[in-house]
Amino acid sequence: MAARRTVMLLVVVVLSLTGLAHCFQPVFSVDGTSITHRDITRRAVLRKTAEVCRDIAASEGRDFSLKIDDNLSVSKVQLACLSTPTSTDMFQTAINDIYYSNEKVDFTFAQTVKYHFDNEAFQEGRNMITAGVSSVKANVKLGNFVTGRQTLGLVCHTLQDFYSHSNWVELKKTTPYSTLIRPDQPLENLAGPDTPTCRSCTGNICADNILPEVLQQGLLTSGYFNSLSSAKPAGKCSHGGSSDKSSQKDPVGGINKDAVESSHGSLHNKAANLAVDATMELLEDIRGAVGDKNFLRLMGLSQSSVLCFVIDTTGSMSDDIVEVRRVSFDIIDRKKGTPQEPSAYILVPFNDPDFGPVIRTTDADTFKTSINRLTASGGGDLPEMCLSGLRLALTSAPPSSEIFVFTDAPAKDFYLKSTVTALIESTKSKVTFMLTDAFSRRRRRSDQQGFSSRALSQSDAQLYRDLAQASGGQAIEVTKSDLSLATTVIEDSSASAVVTVFQAVMNPGRPDNFTFTVDASVSNMKIYITGASSLTFSLTSSTGVSQSSSQSSGPLASFTTVGNLRRLSLNTDNQTGSWEISVNSNNPYSVKVTGQSSVNFVYNLVEAHEGAHAGFSLKNGRPTTGSNVTLLVTVTGSDTVTLAEVTLFDSSGPREINGSLQSFGSGNFLVTFSGVPAGEFVVHLRGEDSSSTSRSTPSSFQRQASTQIKTSSIVVTAQANNINIEPGSTVSIPFTVSSDATGTFTVQVNNDRSFSSTSPSTVNIAAGSGGKANGTVTLTAPASTASGTDVTLTIEAQNAGATDINYAVLRFSVAARVTDLAGPMCQVVSISGICPASSSLCASSQWEFIANLTDGINGTGIESITIRKGNGTRNTSTVAGAGGENITVVTYSASCCSQNVELAAVDRVGNVGTCVGQARALTTPAPMTSTPPVTPTVTTAAVNTTSTGGHTLSISHCLWISVVVSLL
Repeated sequence: MAARRTVMLLVVVVLSLTGLAHCFQPVFSVDGTSITHRDITRRAVLRKTAEVCRDIAASEGRDFSLKIDDNLSVSKVQLACLSTPTSTDMFQTAINDIYYSNEKVDFTFAQTVKYHFDNEAFQEGRNMITAGVSSVKANVKLGNFVTGRQTLGLVCHTLQDFYSHSNWVELKKTTPYSTLIRPDQPLENLAGPDTPTCRSCTGNICADNILPEVLQQGLLTSGYFNSLSSAKPAGKCSHGGSSDKSSQKDPVGGINKDAVESSHGSLHNKAANLAVDATMELLEDIRGAVGDKNFLRLMGLSQSSVLCFVIDTTGSMSDDIVEVRRVSFDIIDRKKGTPQEPSAYILVPFNDPDFGPVIRTTDADTFKTSINRLTASGGGDLPEMCLSGLRLALTSAPPSSEIFVFTDAPAKDFYLKSTVTALIESTKSKVTFMLTDAFSRRRRRSDQQGFSSRALSQSDAQLYRDLAQASGGQAIEVTKSDLSLATTVIEDSSASAVVTVFQAVMNPGRPDNFTFTVDASVSNMKIYITGASSLTFSLTSSTGVSQSSSQSSGPLASFTTVGNLRRLSLNTDNQTGSWEISVNSNNPYSVKVTGQSSVNFVYNLVEAHEGAHAGFSLKNGRPTTGSNVTLLVTVTGSDTVTLAEVTLFDSSGPREINGSLQSFGSGNFLVTFSGVPAGEFVVHLRGEDSSSTSRSTPSSFQRQASTQIKTSSIVVTAQANNINIEPGSTVSIPFTVSSDATGTFTVQVNNDRSFSSTSPSTVNIAAGSGGKANGTVTLTAPASTASGTDVTLTIEAQNAGATDINYAVLRFSVAARVTDLAGPMCQVVSISGICPASSSLCASSQWEFIANLTDGINGTGIESITIRKGNGTRNTSTVAGAGGENITVVTYSASCCSQNVELAAVDRVGNVGTCVGQARALTTPAPMTSTPPVTPTVTTAAVNTTSTGGHTLSISHCLWISVVVSLL
């Protein structure tokens, strides 16, 4: 009954969206006909991503057959872009990041008018958009894609709200208001603060409440919104809806188009479609600034995961560094240029007292060079800064990455355990530790230099085991001489589309049987068992065939043992159904079953909101012990999957809590668990896939998340007013610690950039305080911080007994204020050459295009020039202009088979200018005789050039036309 009541509550929350929200519905449409912020963002992202892939394919001479419309899906776009079936987890996760940030605006900035273009706040709203876009471009330039998506979602929400909250649609506009993303263009024809804009609605009909003179004069206005008071300027339009009290004051009614039931709901679809077009225009501007490859990385479109190493570089680690070099070079050399090549390479060295810097690159040769530069030296005392290095990797790698840590020493910064755990849980990244000679008491050759033994105590090792268990990784303990046998797990994880079918951790250990289901989409299955040397096991297939641990090569698998790891590689094909593995050990152990499959899932903890902005937002930190837990689950890699069951699984219990499912279509499911007790759980999913035409019945499958979900009796909430920080400035972040218990709670605050910060060391929840205590954190970005840098802040609270902890994780972007608002300008100098009218003769003729591009005297300077359209060759040179400005002269030449060119020039702050040219063609066939050459003539023509930071220009230029003499 409790589960049913919870689901009903959530349904009520969703149903309340229409009457209460004052924006496009944020998450899912209640009536099935209204278009939500999620729909708008999804359509725009998928369409723009498909367009980028189409243009890349055209430039490379490849076919691209995907129809680009509003019916695209994540799996269809990724398959068309990458040409090979693979996991869509990264793509879906990136889109989800943008969704959640978009939706967050309604819960965090509900009453801030500039985020919604309410109250005629056009200048403020435009400033929000343009500053945010500049920040996104700076983030992408430095490879900080997660933070870039976070800002992009906020910007998209504000931009999309303009078309619902203003009278742009009522003014009969059919294209986006491009000025909103161009800060150097003036906002024109705005209704003045004292200009009446609306009259009261007649009854329940609000279709004609905007004053006729406002529409006739083309004045731009938006509705006023106030959920607390009916106050508004005289004669002004209201937003409308039951949560807008201003709409009850004359003139009553509203003009919003948030849903089909809204005040101007008849225009809802037009407003939503314009919002899609405007979002695509904004994405195109970002694409032009960052380039196609980085745009696709911002969207998370990748065939494979990153290769990420955190390496101890102290004196005894020379053998480990050699092995890291060997295994990484082997992966690079085998996969470079193939669909399985890692999407990025990340390296974080550490020792004592140093850690970092992070080396992050997409270039394999650059990564090889970085690995080759690693040397093992120093480390006179035992512990090293392992967790500091791991923290950098967790905040630098994409979510759901697999990170490999190599060390043979304790962690000196063990106090960061809770911080690292918080980052593991928030990023859902897996961490596997390679602990070499960790428990050996023999002295290393480095001891000859005076270093002491670096053997780990059991408590030291348990820290690494706890972190591995929390992430779904492993703590592998091997000798240095056997390390090369253990690093096969790195090669396994670097394969594409690796999924976890089943995983269990038994601590304390006990004999147990585990079952798991294998579906037809899974291949290359691996089973990893870690535990004491006395551990034994047996494996039984779905057909009843068994193999014991005494058989290193048997009918089901071949396996190797190295240190505490047993790695089984299954050699059976097409054995779908239920398998069983029995483990006999009284010591702690873990079992993990993986395979390769395009079918998987991603999930997020969410919480429901009621009131003026009802819906769901991301849950920051751990869920509350004994409360309801809500997940938003998205099935990836298949459009034909249905979920049958989602559970929270605690293998150490064992306990399994069933969730209540609610489908919202497109593979999205809301899952609610009632009264989740204290413990550590993982998400376990079962379902059916009907994609195979060879089966008469759907295939059953199961998947499991790697990262644990822990509950806590403490709640930490924190929210900054702005996620963008200027270099040299300080941001204040108020936070609240809540608990049913009274007393003193320890507060720990950390950031991954070592920025200066202040915070209280404790807070006290006193009796009668409502179970809450407040505090404030300040964070200062040094003036020297590069624009586009991101910083991750964790705020943790722990009870007096140190038995419970919770946290909030926030990301900020450091972005310098942009004063260069105009993009580079283009002046076409000449177009020469005449192309034959017959396409069959195009290869025998050439044409040439010459243009001058400049960012002006006060601009930041042109950083790059790329060919957006055309497959010719480009040469550039730089000359000084008459006013002292730098002019880049571009000479483009191409075959007459490619008769159009578009150049994109980007300045150092991301403003984009485009320059377009087209070859001249004969309008009539040439005569079949030789003709004498014609003296070149000078012609003047107008060519349109566009700057995304400036205006469309009509420039007179000289066309030097030379006639090509041909004998046909």
